[in-house]
Amino acid sequence: MKPTLVVITGPTAVGKTNLCVELAQHFNTEIINADSRQFFKELSIGTAKPTNEEMKNVPHHLVNSHSINQTYNATNFEQDVLALLNKLFKTYPLVILTGGSGLYIDAVCNGFDENIPEGNEQLRTELEQLYNKYGIEILREKLKQLDPDFYQEIDLKNINRLYRAIEVCLLSNSSYKQLRQGIKQNRPFNIIKIALNRDKEELYNRINQRVDLMIQNGLIDEVKQVLPYRTHNALKTVGYTELFDYLDEKLSLPEAIDKIKVNTRRYAKKQLAWFNKSNDYNWFHPNETEKIISFINSNK
Repeated sequence: MKPTLVVITGPTAVGKTNLCVELAQHFNTEIINADSRQFFKELSIGTAKPTNEEMKNVPHHLVNSHSINQTYNATNFEQDVLALLNKLFKTYPLVILTGGSGLYIDAVCNGFDENIPEGNEQLRTELEQLYNKYGIEILREKLKQLDPDFYQEIDLKNINRLYRAIEVCLLSNSSYKQLRQGIKQNRPFNIIKIALNRDKEELYNRINQRVDLMIQNGLIDEVKQVLPYRTHNALKTVGYTELFDYLDEKLSLPEAIDKIKVNTRRYAKKQLAWFNKSNDYNWFHPNETEKIISFINSNK
């Protein structure tokens, strides 16, 4: 029988981590992270990583695996996860992949179309110069003109994703979305896709509470520690950019915290739109553990 990859995804703060630890313990297996911010060892509080206790009870892969000084994209992730699965499937018939980064999950499940061009250093430098001179809005506008469909799906706060999408459009003379709708790769394992969601008000309350808890747990100090690296792509993301503005005295602390909450809620909305565009996901509430276990058992 083929081994099985169980994908557990959903919007930020929905409750993926707790559920996946329960599932991993039930199926006696390990977890691979698919949250593109949790790769970086310098970022912990603002990325809501699994706790040390959770990682002690269940091995997690690709958490704290890279430095913010390193370039790491979805293509690298696809290659690393496939190699990791090849190793893990020798021990475990079922492995869990979890996170909220839809592009990275798609890379593992579907592969990237071979027509997608590699990065171009000169073009990336030109885009970075545009950003440094005019700010993020010019990149958003550029992507909107080049690929209005993908513009509606992408996390517009993620500077690295903006760079890459614009780069692909310009190098291929096509839209990023069209290129990514190429031939799906056949994987030598079964894939079960599960998406989690909650009532909108419940989810937004959890987001607000999580942001408050991050502040209490020392997010401001974490942001201060990485301040020298603020231009790195990994730090151009929700929870860090707003507090950089606070440290620059562009925002008061209450304003920055409120902005993190608003931007996180917007990001959750983008994530849900991404997962809803696929018919492959089976939707559950995070508390439906027994139903999810039963669903996995009947489909593996």
